[in-house]
Amino acid sequence: MLSAAHDILSHQGSPGNQSHAVLLADILPTLVIKLLAPLGLHLLPYSPRVLISGVCSAGSFILVAFSGSVGISLCGVVLASISSGLGEVTFLSLTAIYPRAVISWWSSGTGGAGLLGALSYLGLTQAGLSPQNTLLSMLGIPALLLASYFLLLTTPESQDPGGGDEAETATRQPLLSSEAPESRPDSSWNLSFQEKWTVFKGLLCYIIPLVLVYFAEYFINQGLFELLFFRNTSLTHAQQYRWYQMLYQAGVFISRSSLRCCRIRFTWALALLQCLNMAVLLADIWLSFLPSIYLVFGVILYEGLLGGAAYVNTFHNIALETSDKHREFAMAAACISDTLGISLSGLLALPLHDFLCRLS
Repeated sequence: MLSAAHDILSHQGSPGNQSHAVLLADILPTLVIKLLAPLGLHLLPYSPRVLISGVCSAGSFILVAFSGSVGISLCGVVLASISSGLGEVTFLSLTAIYPRAVISWWSSGTGGAGLLGALSYLGLTQAGLSPQNTLLSMLGIPALLLASYFLLLTTPESQDPGGGDEAETATRQPLLSSEAPESRPDSSWNLSFQEKWTVFKGLLCYIIPLVLVYFAEYFINQGLFELLFFRNTSLTHAQQYRWYQMLYQAGVFISRSSLRCCRIRFTWALALLQCLNMAVLLADIWLSFLPSIYLVFGVILYEGLLGGAAYVNTFHNIALETSDKHREFAMAAACISDTLGISLSGLLALPLHDFLCRLS
């Protein structure tokens, strides 16, 4: 949807700096939702949240597809951001009351979403569909989201990891016809403000490394990708940029799916390695010491691997090390990390990108 927004903005004759507006419209609503989530989002039950997320997702496709102005296009991007932010907070919280293995599955799904989302838009437009028709063809995705939640997802009681044979023989009921998970009396949202603050302070050892990982990651993606241009290759500038994006998304998908193979306790190491990636690529823009684009391809694939590994291991560690009483709140509170890192990187990466462009 974001790729289509850029295309439609360009067809509307929008100036180039509107890409900054698209980025802000994409990230700021998500940031606001995640900042407010630990304070009062629990007052809205899970099912209405999922419904709102699906409706906003569909609305974003429709608005951008039929947009006649920059303002309407940006409103569509805002709706997509609301859907993404609300959905992530909701489903990460919901993992707390299911078996812990769902964190790995959730992470793998979100990693695949980045890769398949970009590929689907690229493939459909390359096949001859206009950006408008491509967006309208995607309206089945929000419908599938709602159907999978209300009709496929079963109640947490029937998937109790400690239930043994009883869980195997339990009649699994979809959430649409069962007691909603938010009605549980032991929900971790039933905490005092002091308890929430204590839990949040304990999460900082996970939140800060993930913020740093995403800061360095999106500093590279937003500020440096377009400047990493090699002339000694058959690839055009645009093709090089698309390869960077594809390799990054592939790395994220692989590492977000790797929890069963590799678990990392000290996510600080991933933050330091990602910051080193950022420093190497920034230095190359200044000094041009990397002789081949294939070395940059390797660094960017590695960047994606670090980012995905940091995400899945952070939430897995939180699930393991927080109590049942606090886990639901902790998962929702910690999901601010990636959005905060992306927002901070945007504040620095975009002005630096413009500065480096003026120097070149």
